[in-house]
Amino acid sequence: MTDNAQLLSVEKIGGTSMSDYATVRDNIFKATPEHLYNRIFVVSAYGGMTDRLLEHKKTEHPGIYALFIDADDEDEWRNELHSLRGYIHNLNAELFSDKEWLERANNFIDQRLDDAENVLDNLRDLCRHGHFELEDHLLTIREMLASIGEAHSAWNTAHLLQLDGINARFVDLSGWKSQETWPLDELIVRTFKDIDPSKELPIVTGYAHCNEGLMATFDRGYSEMTFSRIVVMMQAHEAIIHKEYHLSSADPTVVGDEQTVPIGRTNYDVADQLANLGMEAIHPRAAKGLRQNNISLRIKNTFEPEHQGTLITRDYLSSDPCVEIIAGRKNLHAIELFDQDMVGTGDEYEKTLLDTFRRFHAQVVTMDINANTITHYLSCNLKTVRRIVKVLKERYTSAEITTRKVAIVSAIGSYMKVPGLLAKAVRSLADASISIVAMHQSMRQVDIQFIIDGDSYQDTIRALHKSLIEPHDYGDAICTV
Repeated sequence: MTDNAQLLSVEKIGGTSMSDYATVRDNIFKATPEHLYNRIFVVSAYGGMTDRLLEHKKTEHPGIYALFIDADDEDEWRNELHSLRGYIHNLNAELFSDKEWLERANNFIDQRLDDAENVLDNLRDLCRHGHFELEDHLLTIREMLASIGEAHSAWNTAHLLQLDGINARFVDLSGWKSQETWPLDELIVRTFKDIDPSKELPIVTGYAHCNEGLMATFDRGYSEMTFSRIVVMMQAHEAIIHKEYHLSSADPTVVGDEQTVPIGRTNYDVADQLANLGMEAIHPRAAKGLRQNNISLRIKNTFEPEHQGTLITRDYLSSDPCVEIIAGRKNLHAIELFDQDMVGTGDEYEKTLLDTFRRFHAQVVTMDINANTITHYLSCNLKTVRRIVKVLKERYTSAEITTRKVAIVSAIGSYMKVPGLLAKAVRSLADASISIVAMHQSMRQVDIQFIIDGDSYQDTIRALHKSLIEPHDYGDAICTV
């Protein structure tokens, strides 16, 4: 803890941004020379690195982890590891022009990769004995491999900054070869007790090895929890996340760069709605500590450092009611259960349904219910849907169970009590010849959800954005920070 804690910011840099060191150096680290220190940086792995270590986040193409646990041919994961080593060496060569520093960078990552390969070899041999099951160690393997990406980017960044004249310090929370583990908060306190951010710039691994086992809860979102707990434990005055894009009124690849506008200001409630749609500004569990301690979160665009970005606070409400963002989620599956015997016992059905979804690790994005019908909209694959339906048909033999592939598009805002807003939104979809499968608006009026066919996803976003946001001509932001 520093005496200047009230001036301290904790900042996180996303993987895509991390892949462009020169821009990150100039637009983030050196953007304000007068405020070079009193900042702590939590860094993600370079873009695509965790995909190669684990599996591709979107396509599920296997990385080292997936090959190790699934492949019959043991050479597959080893070949991928060796291929990754070559890829990392090439990446290091682009970053370090000095041969001595390049050798140091390669030696650091080679030691981690060698250790990981030895662990995987030994574990495979151990699990050939009947008393040991590979499944008991899967999460540990996953965490070990994931930590390599963050350690690599943090080590490189700290030393590149040193070469550029900044007193940076590599802070490794990965617990590599550590003989002890602590709760995350205690780990942070122990790590930072001898670090003075007013005089040096800590570059911290996004992965932290702790008693809680962050990947068990957050999986690929573990770095956000590391980041948020550092913010809270160091009593920072502001948290900042640097991304390769603004938190904007819609996806610019769908509606166009010229039509979107940064949000500027919003609250944690809106951030939760976005997370539910898979568009996390920050994981809700990670945001909890910031919200409870009344610490603001700023989302900034790495490539537009002069823009103040979007400030997320606990109590913000827009001065005038408005829609702040049109966001959605594709590739969802609706499971509708209709049973004439449900009347008056819907809560019992709901409990059984939710237990079944948890059993198969299917996320419920939203749902609706009436006297004899419950429909859940799930994020999962078709194979999981079929397993769920099989279980439900065995449990409710008289019920009619139907499934349908859908998408959700939501109009979201911190304060949306606009008379006629729902009618205007529905009319814009009708004018675009988009059929609405289902629709939801809560009493709190922070979002309106439209369930539509998957093929209408982009058209729905464009229609709602054109109707609810573009006519206002907001300029640089919907609300200026």
